Amino acid sequence: MDAMSRALHGAAWSPFSGDIERAQMPSRFARLPFNIYDGKTDPIEHISHYIHMMSLHSYNDVLMCKVFPSSLDSIALRWFNGLRKGFIHTFAEMIQEFGVWFVTCSRVPQPVDALLSMKMKVGETLRSYASRYWELYNEIGGGNEKIAVSTFRMGLPEDSEPWELLTKKPPGHEAAHEAHRGV
Repeated sequence: MDAMSRALHGAAWSPFSGDIERAQMPSRFARLPFNIYDGKTDPIEHISHYIHMMSLHSYNDVLMCKVFPSSLDSIALRWFNGLRKGFIHTFAEMIQEFGVWFVTCSRVPQPVDALLSMKMKVGETLRSYASRYWELYNEIGGGNEKIAVSTFRMGLPEDSEPWELLTKKPPGHEAAHEAHRGV
């Protein structure tokens, strides 16, 4: 049997259970513009995107299963085609297997202290530094604006104009502070 015959033979059987295989696709279903998973990025992000795109059909487990392979690139499709015949009975089983197989591609969240080590590079523009900073801040999960301002400022050179602007007390701060103390 040559390579083409093996490929066609492999495509003739499915890792889906008989119930999923026999189920009809809805007549009004239109293919959605999925991000295609290439086997190199975070599988959880891919599953999240897929579920979000299919949210109108999330009640239809069979459809969720049958459409999922169309969101896979050749590497990930090889994983799918390598599953045992009749192995997948539910969408939950499929994404569990998908996550287990591609777990090494999962992004490991950065610890909050990664913000403390972020510094503006010599010659780097403020825009570039801010972009790198906020990308990391959002990856960590953000949520604390005081920490954000403090760690952002700490990464700036101390003699820079942005550092001066962020460390300067706002005008009238002293008077407001004294009024609060009752002076």
